[in-house]
Amino acid sequence: MDERLMTTEEVADYFRTVPATCRYWRHVGKGPRSFKVGRRVLYRESDVIAWADAALAAA
Repeated sequence: MDERLMTTEEVADYFRTVPATCRYWRHVGKGPRSFKVGRRVLYRESDVIAWADAALAAA
């Protein structure tokens, strides 16, 4: 499976916000699923899109 992995900065760009917002979401258990590789936090692109779709459906 060759799925694109996104950094916190790329997720922030996707949602047109700042990286600190994504870090806050992660801290409070909100936002797309993430995982760590070493010190780097990564997100699967499909998880980011799924979270955005769920948020849109709930609005």
